[in-house]
Amino acid sequence: MRRTKLETEQTIDNLIKIARYHFTEYGYAKAALEEIVKEANLTRGALYHHFQNKKGLFLAVFETVQKEVGEHVEAEAASGNDSWEQLIRGCRAFLEGAVQSHNQRILLIDGPAVLGWDMFRKMDEKYSMSSLKEQLQLMQEQGLLKPVSIEAMTHCLSGAMNEAVLWIANRLDQKEVIEEAMVVLKHLLEGLRE
Repeated sequence: MRRTKLETEQTIDNLIKIARYHFTEYGYAKAALEEIVKEANLTRGALYHHFQNKKGLFLAVFETVQKEVGEHVEAEAASGNDSWEQLIRGCRAFLEGAVQSHNQRILLIDGPAVLGWDMFRKMDEKYSMSSLKEQLQLMQEQGLLKPVSIEAMTHCLSGAMNEAVLWIANRLDQKEVIEEAMVVLKHLLEGLRE
């Protein structure tokens, strides 16, 4: 019997949801495909049909988390009254979203280790840096930023925030540390103001 496109999408979504739980709880190395397919009521063959292997499944989970964080950043930024406030809100939303307990292991620990640095960076560029770059480009066009390279600015700010997230994730007082990071980010951004 042929499965409909909707049924296939539901199967994939269910596998990603279950795998995300297992990767979050046990980490990539200890997450067992046997348990994931058993919980999804599928065979390993069905999993391999959709994702080829465990790494392919992890990539799908990683991409889902990246999309969610990106959507959170976009929503928070959009609630700002002007371009500067949108940028600040977006930066804060990124820090908050990336360090949430259900995202940390996938984004910060296993993501770079499992996917490799090149794939990790491609995903970061696709979901986080592209929004940051668009906002900076808009602000520069509005005359709010100095006429410096948008590419360089995007990479420097993204790198600073990624490093801040790693620092924040290891702290018990995350809310306070996010505030400390935001003070520094605001000062960095002020240096770019026209």
